[in-house]
Amino acid sequence: MDSTTPELVAVQKARALSSRGERSRIPIAVSIIQSLLFLIHLGLYATWTFFWDAPNAPRSVALPVTIAVLSVSFVAASLLAHQYFNPLVRGLYTIASVWLGLVNFFFLAACASWILYGLPLLFGAHLEKREVAAVCFGLGLLTGIWALINAAWTRVVRITVRLPNLPESWRGRSAALMSDLHLGHVRNTGFLRRIVRKLSQLHPDVLFIAGDLFDGTAVDLPQLVQPWRQFSAPLGAYFITGNHEQFTSPTKFLDTVRRSGIRVLENEKVVIDGLQIAGVHYHDSTHVEHFRSILRKMDVDRSAPSILLVHNPNHLPVAQEAGISLQLSGHTHRGQFFPFSAIVLRLYGKFAYGLHRLGDLQVYTSCGAGTWGPPMRLGSRPEIVMIRFD
Repeated sequence: MDSTTPELVAVQKARALSSRGERSRIPIAVSIIQSLLFLIHLGLYATWTFFWDAPNAPRSVALPVTIAVLSVSFVAASLLAHQYFNPLVRGLYTIASVWLGLVNFFFLAACASWILYGLPLLFGAHLEKREVAAVCFGLGLLTGIWALINAAWTRVVRITVRLPNLPESWRGRSAALMSDLHLGHVRNTGFLRRIVRKLSQLHPDVLFIAGDLFDGTAVDLPQLVQPWRQFSAPLGAYFITGNHEQFTSPTKFLDTVRRSGIRVLENEKVVIDGLQIAGVHYHDSTHVEHFRSILRKMDVDRSAPSILLVHNPNHLPVAQEAGISLQLSGHTHRGQFFPFSAIVLRLYGKFAYGLHRLGDLQVYTSCGAGTWGPPMRLGSRPEIVMIRFD
């Protein structure tokens, strides 16, 4: 399909209208999130006063004021982070993000406290309120601390894939897959320096970055990506955008990536030693027909092996129809922690994480190396994926 066809023009107009609609819905989304956070904090306050306050003891205004401030901390810090990049804002955003993660575990602890205290009452038993709350909230705090440690500990995951008609030159070669580093206020130059050092020790033949390299907030881009200049792979490094690069205009991110020596795949296909490597930007993969038209124009050779980089693994039948051999994605984070892990599993099924098949199409979805929001992981772990071609 030619880029000037009426069908594609209609798709592009629809996407432009959709983008304007999405921007207009941002204030509504912020209001909904803030309201939800306020209700969660209100629930924590009610739980705290019920389980911990002594009867007839005078109540201080310090606790409700503190809870109220904490309830708006993440949204306020996020708004600042999208406008400013300095030590003060970075510190506020990091603290607010950690608190947001702890709130999740404290809210689960609050629910457990009510259940563990209330159920025995149905059978005439009575448990000490403070002891019940102390155990539940203590476990919540320990879980949050472990989630922080786990999220800071990047592992190497090794898989082997067999692609049909793979050229002999590719057998035994390896590719590194990175996704969702979310470089910004929480994870920045020091984090990337450690990732690059580990990548260099792994000696991949090629590097694939499947989107969300940046968090989308205001940052010093040249300084942030400086560590990439210390890395090189014999067959190059390739990048496509994720949704976070497209919170604002992606041009500044793409230019920075190019200057750091990484090739941006602009909805195109390249061939390296007989292996087709294709990449589609996030926004161009969200609309099924537009995604299909891009892959069709790439003219993927079905008799030769191919790898597709696309951030979100949500339109897999389209890649399968195009004859793609292996799709590499990220985006899901595997939920980072409960209950979001259950939501992600519900949305993506088995394709939420790991290597799976859809007919002849193989799909690897990485849970990523970084985090969004709370720098925490539970039930998932940050990873660099090493793919060996057999």
